[in-house]
Amino acid sequence: MACVKLGSKNDAFQRQGQAWFCTSGLPSDIIVEVGEMSFHLHKFPLLSRSGVMERMIAEAAEEQEEGGVITIPNVPGGAKTFELVAKFCYGVKIECTPSNVVYLRCAAERLEMTEEYGEGNLISQTEAFLNQVVLKSWKDSLTALQTRDDDILPHADELHITKRCIESLAVKACTDPSLFGWPITEHGGPMQSPGGSVLWNGISTGARLKHSSLDWWYEDAATLSLPLYKRLISALESRGIRPEIIAGSVTSYAKRYIPGLNRRQGSSESSSRLVPAALGTPSSEDEQKLLLEEIDRMLPMQKNLVPTKLLFGLLRTSMILRVNPSCICTLEKRVGMQLDQATVEDLLMPNFTNSMDTLYNVDCVQRILEHFLAMEQVNHGGASPCSIDDEQLIGSPSMPPITMVAKLIDGYLAEVAPDVNLKLPKFQSLAGAVPDYARPLDDGLYRAIDIYLKSHPWLGESDREQLCRLMDCQKLSLEACTHAAQNERLPLRIIVQVLFFEQLQLRTSIAGCFLVSDNLDGSRQLRSGIVGSNEGGWGTAVRENQVLKVGMDSMRMRVSELEKECSNMRQEIEKLGRPKGSSAWGNVSKKFGFKLKSQMCSAQEGSVSNQYNGNKKTEKLKNSQGKNKKRSPAISNE
Repeated sequence: MACVKLGSKNDAFQRQGQAWFCTSGLPSDIIVEVGEMSFHLHKFPLLSRSGVMERMIAEAAEEQEEGGVITIPNVPGGAKTFELVAKFCYGVKIECTPSNVVYLRCAAERLEMTEEYGEGNLISQTEAFLNQVVLKSWKDSLTALQTRDDDILPHADELHITKRCIESLAVKACTDPSLFGWPITEHGGPMQSPGGSVLWNGISTGARLKHSSLDWWYEDAATLSLPLYKRLISALESRGIRPEIIAGSVTSYAKRYIPGLNRRQGSSESSSRLVPAALGTPSSEDEQKLLLEEIDRMLPMQKNLVPTKLLFGLLRTSMILRVNPSCICTLEKRVGMQLDQATVEDLLMPNFTNSMDTLYNVDCVQRILEHFLAMEQVNHGGASPCSIDDEQLIGSPSMPPITMVAKLIDGYLAEVAPDVNLKLPKFQSLAGAVPDYARPLDDGLYRAIDIYLKSHPWLGESDREQLCRLMDCQKLSLEACTHAAQNERLPLRIIVQVLFFEQLQLRTSIAGCFLVSDNLDGSRQLRSGIVGSNEGGWGTAVRENQVLKVGMDSMRMRVSELEKECSNMRQEIEKLGRPKGSSAWGNVSKKFGFKLKSQMCSAQEGSVSNQYNGNKKTEKLKNSQGKNKKRSPAISNE
């Protein structure tokens, strides 16, 4: 730490209890009282340096002839600072440092220690040290601000000391530190050449220092008291610093002084951060409220500047402390702007109201969702999109924000649904606030409704039907439909709808399979023609068609094998010959497991064989002429 030594004489002051004595060999002729401390001094060294001391000594001499006592009120820094002032008047060696220069400068102004009462007086000495040393250094300017008490603040403001120190910090915070080498050199780092290499005795070593990031000053600025920190942020904003840098600094300050923002931090770390370094005493509830409101005012009102979890922490703490409702409303708007980045755990905020109607604060989540939907409407020019493309939902690696929020709300509803105190209108209001186009599937909503019905078995039939109308049965997956069709908690009308749409989905799927099988032979033409414009979708369809074609070929081979087995069995029967009695034929039929006559087997075999041969002929015609014709297999009975 930089310092300057004032005076040249050895220390001749001794303390005895609550009194200071100057052991210069001469008896003291005046007593100066500052606070609870008494200074037994001599008149001439004091009046030769201070205009106030000169007038007060003269007034004391008029009232009494010997050993006057004078009292100096409102000395900046109190008795400790006046001790240094008295030593300066006697010419005793003292050190002027960034820690005491503000006190000495204010005390010198209060005692009128100007050049009129002596060359190189205390005002000029402290002012030179401020301008030439303190204000040119980030660390010394910060130290000068940190060591100030509240009682000296008016004196420092009158002399513009606070303003000058803050401006010095603002200039350095707005400048890239890699251009000048500070604050690296101030923290004991090596010197740096203009080219960026490390210097040793003025010689370049070739090694390079790592460039400091733009947040190098966050931790130092967080050591300031709240009034000084606010003034620093104002000075930075007036200089046009970027909002993300301001937000980062305010975030760092909030984490330092507001407990509970980091929910996963250890208890020891959390307890150590409850005590602000600049204040030295634990913050009261009123101070915490004031700090929260001021942090909310300092944060820029822009999206993605503050982590979402930190915003939820601020909102949760503000509800616990019951801060100004306008502050809570602003924090809810901030959270709503980036709700798509939140998690279900973030939304699970306990209900801190006196009523305690529900376990979680569902009303707050409702307001946050409304803010998000309002922002989405503004971003889309006042009109909501009618639908979301399937390719945007499935093909893209990231879902649209509105779809992510819909999934988030469905998960939140599933978490709060077991609360028996959660009323049906409140559940319906939150679930219905999400637009229909935001949910590509209603499986998450169905899960939440099912949990709510299970936790509220006393609901009537009409209430259950009204609740189930929130979901669209056509947007349920086959797995959800299967579960819903067997769910006894659902109303009968909803189960019928689910069964209907489930059968419709199955029919559509089967029809699609037949349509794909009919277009197997034309798949090559589609690939060569249309696939050129959208090869990804058609390529997948062609591959699926080829898989189906392989399956049909294997089925044809299985039919051929069955025909051969049936023919072999018929030949074996004919070799045995037809017996004369019916009993003999019954034994043969029992032996081979037949209950029908051989003519039936022959007729069926001919039908299958002719049908298979007809299919073969049709395929040959299609390959030769390239035309699609309806198959007409001939069925003949022997």
